[in-house]
Amino acid sequence: MSLSVSSLVLRAKQLELEGIRHLAGRIELVDVIGQLIHALQRERGATSIFLASSGQRFASERQATVESVTPIEARLRELFEAQLAPEAGASARMLSLMAWVVLDLDALAGLRAQTVGHTVTAHVAVTAYSRLIAGLVELIFHVADATLHPGISRLLVAFVHLVQGKEAAGQERAVGAQLFASGRCSEAEQQRVIHLIDAQERSLHVFEEFTDPTLRGRWLQMQLTPNMAQLERLRRSVCTARAGAKLDAALSESWFEVTSARIGEMEDMLVALVHALRHDCDAQIRATEQDLQDSEGLLQRLRQNPPRHSHAVDRFFNDAEQSEAPVLSSLPDGLKDAPGTGAGSALVELLQDQSARLSRMESELDTARRALHERKVIERAKGALMSRLGLSEEEAFRALQKASMDHNKRLLDVAEATLALPDFAFASQVRASTEH
Repeated sequence: MSLSVSSLVLRAKQLELEGIRHLAGRIELVDVIGQLIHALQRERGATSIFLASSGQRFASERQATVESVTPIEARLRELFEAQLAPEAGASARMLSLMAWVVLDLDALAGLRAQTVGHTVTAHVAVTAYSRLIAGLVELIFHVADATLHPGISRLLVAFVHLVQGKEAAGQERAVGAQLFASGRCSEAEQQRVIHLIDAQERSLHVFEEFTDPTLRGRWLQMQLTPNMAQLERLRRSVCTARAGAKLDAALSESWFEVTSARIGEMEDMLVALVHALRHDCDAQIRATEQDLQDSEGLLQRLRQNPPRHSHAVDRFFNDAEQSEAPVLSSLPDGLKDAPGTGAGSALVELLQDQSARLSRMESELDTARRALHERKVIERAKGALMSRLGLSEEEAFRALQKASMDHNKRLLDVAEATLALPDFAFASQVRASTEH
């Protein structure tokens, strides 16, 4: 095909359509990842109670959760394998994240055997499950970050932050269940529960900002249920207990049921978000297909009636700019007062419409990208502090929060500064913050 304006415009629209179809396939991947996270969260919670109670509680429940994971894991492995095909368009980063997930999935059998044999502690088991789930969450963030359609990107930002909030809720369920089942309050685990509650609130705030109004309304209503009130009461009993104080071990099952109900509500919201994502993708595919057909018809007419295009300059430049430009040729008298007429005008309008739409999309995408960028920088800063100073995740985040408040700066600004500082510059401040 010889180079022409029409061939370039049509190819641009074809690429736009291919991109949306490609995204529709990625939504299926995100859906299955979300399902596996949900199943693994249940297995993690049941395992924590089973181990903390020395096998006296949740033996059958734990086995049921293991069986529920198997078919979802198999489906995800199939989708991962499909991403190896060149036409799938998977990036090197995406395949690398998948490799880490598969590595942790392969290690599950050994962890389960250790659980049955009681050769692993509840804390170690919860950490192993959490590492696997963190890899799955990171993969969802990568898919969202690579999305190039504003409406769909906003919903994906809502989705990934709800997934992140739900994972914090899942860890809260596991740690709290472990605390109750052990019958004794551990200060370290108590602080972890407090940190996880705070982490949920941060993620859910972003979810509320980016989700659509209908789902936001449903979510806010869920916060007023009796189950949520009972969860708050149980949280208070954990968070206000003195270190070493006795806890009612029988409440481990109540805790598990109440926190599971909340996580189930989050899962319902994720299902609704996936439905909305698929609906928006399908609608966008239909609209783009129609747009492509309309463009093909217009360009076919243009090819049959070549345009006089020299007058198009006044559609792109103002009068002052035109007066300074050299005159290349003059327009026929009949066109001087009608720059918007004729086949040339139709082509210009097509180009302008496409440019304006792409410009609007880029502006809307910037908002979604900023939310994802902020999360990435904060996570990297936490990781840097954990690596440099040997802090736990909670200690690293508290250090960032304290620096943010002390210097009256945004958390993002503090995180960026942390990544830029040499090891010693932040050390004294962090040590001070973690002592309180």
